[in-house]
Amino acid sequence: MLENREQLIAFRKKEAEAYESQVEKIIICAGTGCVAGGSLDVYEKLRELMTAEGINVEVELKAEPHERAMGLKKSGCHGFCEMGPLLRIDPQGWLYTKVHVEDCEEIVEKTIKKGEYIDRLAYKKDEKLYRRQEDIPFYKQQTRLVLEHCGRIDAQSIREYIALGGYSAFEKALFDMTGDEVIDEITRSALRGRGGGGFPAGRKWAQVRKQTEKQKYVVCNGDEGDPGAFMDRSIMEGDPHRMLEGMMIAAVACGASEGYIYVRAEYPLAVARLKNAIAQAEELGLLGENILGSDFSFKLHINRGAGAFVCGEGSALTASIEGKRGFPRVKPPRTVEHGLFDKPTVLNNVETYANVVPIINNGADWYLGYGTEKSPGTKAFALTGNIQNTGLIEVPMGTTLRKIIFDIGGGMRGGEFKAVQIGGPSGACLTKEHLDLPLDFDTLKKVGAMIGSGGLVVMDSNTCMVEVARFFMHFTQNESCGKCVPCREGTKRMLEILERIVAGEGREGDIELLLELADTIRATALCGLGKSAPSPVISTIKNFREEYEAHIKDKTCPAGQCQKLKKISIDPELCKGCSKCARQCPVGAISGKIKEPFSIDLSKCIRCMSCISACAFHAIKEG
Repeated sequence: MLENREQLIAFRKKEAEAYESQVEKIIICAGTGCVAGGSLDVYEKLRELMTAEGINVEVELKAEPHERAMGLKKSGCHGFCEMGPLLRIDPQGWLYTKVHVEDCEEIVEKTIKKGEYIDRLAYKKDEKLYRRQEDIPFYKQQTRLVLEHCGRIDAQSIREYIALGGYSAFEKALFDMTGDEVIDEITRSALRGRGGGGFPAGRKWAQVRKQTEKQKYVVCNGDEGDPGAFMDRSIMEGDPHRMLEGMMIAAVACGASEGYIYVRAEYPLAVARLKNAIAQAEELGLLGENILGSDFSFKLHINRGAGAFVCGEGSALTASIEGKRGFPRVKPPRTVEHGLFDKPTVLNNVETYANVVPIINNGADWYLGYGTEKSPGTKAFALTGNIQNTGLIEVPMGTTLRKIIFDIGGGMRGGEFKAVQIGGPSGACLTKEHLDLPLDFDTLKKVGAMIGSGGLVVMDSNTCMVEVARFFMHFTQNESCGKCVPCREGTKRMLEILERIVAGEGREGDIELLLELADTIRATALCGLGKSAPSPVISTIKNFREEYEAHIKDKTCPAGQCQKLKKISIDPELCKGCSKCARQCPVGAISGKIKEPFSIDLSKCIRCMSCISACAFHAIKEG
């Protein structure tokens, strides 16, 4: 138990020495993606083999005097998900990709015992082999401020976090700054909320601080519900103390005594590591009553969401914590005035709190050196879709799509670049003409898009944009809380129209009706999620109207993806009249006479494609 500031400083120095005593470190990715790929099995096998070889291996820091040792650590996400499971060797900075249990003996024999690199486990690009992680283009062109510890330290060790300077920003805020000075630093940094809206964090904190209520709360939104987004999850799994420290600084600044972390239940590993982090902080006396001998007390709780997308909206989230149904409410009053339990509340997302720590440590001027004037700092993105290098990245605000997709992401996996969905169901599709657009809050707003939480889903020329709009509208409609009519009924009508269009039953006027419904929903829905629900439809109509028209007028899908619009024909030159296709057809759409060419009635055909696989003469063709 640390009873004062001096003890924390001494503890940090002692743990730093212990950290340095680990002459080499084997860091295995234990983020959700690599765990699914078997990284924990790799960890256990390496531990077993190293112990059997008599190697002095440490799986956690030992602060007492001891011989120099090799650290074996389970980290959070390294980011390069496409190449997982990943293993890093320090101090060389080597990275092994796609590591499996079968590789462990060779790693111990060659790398750990002899210091040799195993080339077959290296990342290779264009016949070039990359040994060091920092040399790999995927990493080299990133700027990691928030994710600096993810994939580098033991994700479950508060001692290791403190050894690397952890909780020094909290210490500074608690003892060397007033609440107003903390808020002034955050305000000068121009930090904007990373949850999607981009609201200035300093302004929000200042509004809570000036409230006269004695009880105030700090809440973290970890309900990352966008399809394809996993930035917050990776921070909670890989560097949970960084987020806790940011929340504690917010509590010092605003005068809050309790905090809540709202995490979606689909993130069990994040929940487990947050629970562990809170327990460790309480054990050391960094959470609880009279922290470090001061008059500041702070407690943290975890609430698990039940998977409702709407609970990512602030007022719905606080209602859920209170045990009520997750409904948004009319504003004002705002959360800063009447939030959790009707008390003034600071509500930011995981990435926002993680940004607070380096700002307090290094100052607002340092932070303003990254990003753009009105959107400083960096942004973490989850890069997914039809792209070579999927994974978690962090780049300065204002970085272009071209750099992210083609330089960091390695370009398309197949086909030409067509569009990227940014901001999830609340966002929009950007196209080739937007490749050189700087990604920041204000620039994206001008083109009808938003950063959102940071999901980037890359699509190629084989993607049907009408189906993309239908997919996101289906998600939004299914997740609508149903409280307000525009969202509940409007999204349902839009989905019905989109489903008709992709089924080949589109009508003249459907495009205009979709846009009319979209305008009504945006103008009258209760909450931000409802207002932004039509965004993917609006952007796909704006950028790919010809695809909608082809579906409606020509009854064709230019991308060839809509099942019910696929054309199937029998080539009479190749058909032998064997009738096998007719016998396979479940709806009787194929008819003809034996030893004569058969034909397909497309009005009956359900496009199951069973006839194509049944034909031994390749007479049945699609397209």
